[in-house]
Amino acid sequence: MTEPSSSITVFIADDQAMVRQGFGALLAAQRDICVVGDAPDGRVAVAEVARLRPDVVLMDVRMPEMNGLDAARHILADTREPKTRVLMLTTFDLDDYVYEALGMGASGFLLKDAPADELVRAVRVVADGQALLAPTVTRRLIADVTRRRTPRRARDRALDALTPRELEVLELIARGLSNQEIAASLYVAEQTVKTHVGKVFGKLQLRDRAQAVVLAYESGLVTPG
Repeated sequence: MTEPSSSITVFIADDQAMVRQGFGALLAAQRDICVVGDAPDGRVAVAEVARLRPDVVLMDVRMPEMNGLDAARHILADTREPKTRVLMLTTFDLDDYVYEALGMGASGFLLKDAPADELVRAVRVVADGQALLAPTVTRRLIADVTRRRTPRRARDRALDALTPRELEVLELIARGLSNQEIAASLYVAEQTVKTHVGKVFGKLQLRDRAQAVVLAYESGLVTPG
């Protein structure tokens, strides 16, 4: 059976068969989501994702053969378009490995015990090219880890390339606002915000909003708390 072109294709990597089956059944029941495969370890996941080119990978952090962090690094290094986005899965809400994954370009993370509707929403948000930044736990993770890290001066200098308006947009992204919310906050059109976001990403060589949040905290543009 041929899936409609509008379907979001998803791949699930987790060493627990029950997690793969449960998440797979839940997502497959959605009209706009198609689960194209799964893997019990990171090594298989990397190979299968390269072959299947799904829109979104749900990646467990801790797996045998190759952990989720290393697997995500391989997947995110693939420069082919359209890019596959990675959503990390973890049982711990304060996990330094997840922070590192955000820094390398993962689109966010989700706790494995999150409600079913939150999982479905997460897949749709990430497939749409946004980072999963809204949950309080995500901001707490970034704030907690960056509080214990020394800001990188090179990152500070990189921000000099931004205009005052672009700095405002970056700060609002870091605070978890969507493009629509940023537009309302700055009293501009949403398309104008999208243009600013594109320029911020281009000047700072960012993959997505998750990397923007990490940079904003590390550079000191946004402070925890």
